[in-house]
Amino acid sequence: MKKSHYSESKIIAILKQQEAGIKVGDICREHGISQATFFNWKAKYGGMSSSQLKRLKDLESENTRLKKMYADVSLLHHALKDAIVKKL
Repeated sequence: MKKSHYSESKIIAILKQQEAGIKVGDICREHGISQATFFNWKAKYGGMSSSQLKRLKDLESENTRLKKMYADVSLLHHALKDAIVKKL
């Protein structure tokens, strides 16, 4: 996936400008983004604070770690199950 030119904290700061009353067109011109990009960001990060964003990233990394752990255990389970079936 393509890396964004803007960090998540910068995106939140841009969205806060719109909440402060600046027009979307002006914000987009100032930061060099399209309105579609702005509204995609708003859909994804709208109403989020920096602390909530950090919490989201922590939860996503924990979820990834748990998925890998489950895959390893599942693979081991199937290997042991196959070994028992072959012995019988």
